[in-house]
Amino acid sequence: MVPVGEHAVPVGPLAVRWLAYDLGAPRAGTSGQVRLELENAGSAPWRSRGAAGVQLAHHWLDPQGGVLVWDGPRTPLPRVVQPGETVALETRLVAPRPHGRYRLAFDLVEDPRFWFEEVGSWVLELPVDVQPRIAERRLGVVVHGPDDPRTAAALAAQEEPPVTEAAAAIAHLVPGAAPEPDWSRLLLDAHEEGWAAVGPGVKASGFRERKRFAPWSPDGQRDTRFPQPLLLPSLLAGLEPHAHEGLPAWAGGDGLFEGRAVVRLRRRSGRPSD
Repeated sequence: MVPVGEHAVPVGPLAVRWLAYDLGAPRAGTSGQVRLELENAGSAPWRSRGAAGVQLAHHWLDPQGGVLVWDGPRTPLPRVVQPGETVALETRLVAPRPHGRYRLAFDLVEDPRFWFEEVGSWVLELPVDVQPRIAERRLGVVVHGPDDPRTAAALAAQEEPPVTEAAAAIAHLVPGAAPEPDWSRLLLDAHEEGWAAVGPGVKASGFRERKRFAPWSPDGQRDTRFPQPLLLPSLLAGLEPHAHEGLPAWAGGDGLFEGRAVVRLRRRSGRPSD
């Protein structure tokens, strides 16, 4: 636990003295637990009433103080905390995307009426370096089918060639699929940014094939709410693809459609015929 040190504590019924905290090492886009110790430095007891009453919450801010997330998850008190008593709490923390420098502000809220800061209490505001989602830029590849020279040549030409072991993420392809040279770099960028699943744009040949894969046409856009499953996805460790339109796919959430990363499909490569 990191001690907070001396800070301003107002005189009145509602006041907090922050004592210590342990943030761990937040990674972009992930959820973790944070521990805090605090003291009721006011003259009124703190009571939680289910999801109402006094709750611990937090705000995510950018380095200039702009609000990114105002209403962080609420954490009720385990008991009534009388004036002069201390309490230890664990609360869920969802780190923002992308990785980088942020400020994290903890406060108590009398839900749904007011934040303690609004009545003069001091907010615990901390600088936080949110780490990349993946610790190393190492992309592996699984080709679901027999070896294909076109796919092998495209993988050998990548800006960041795939690895054969200790991969941070696995991209799923089919024979004949040919990623463009910046495909691996863009996938790894998105995983670092905080996404567990990244789906590229798919460029197919032939009228029927283009029509079938029109929703996945590369357009240079990134979509965090893509309405279709991600095709030929790159997935972090522990995630496995299912099948959609005869291709490996992902529809489990925490995903990004990266329309700038492009995979060209040879007609009917590993897919059912029309």
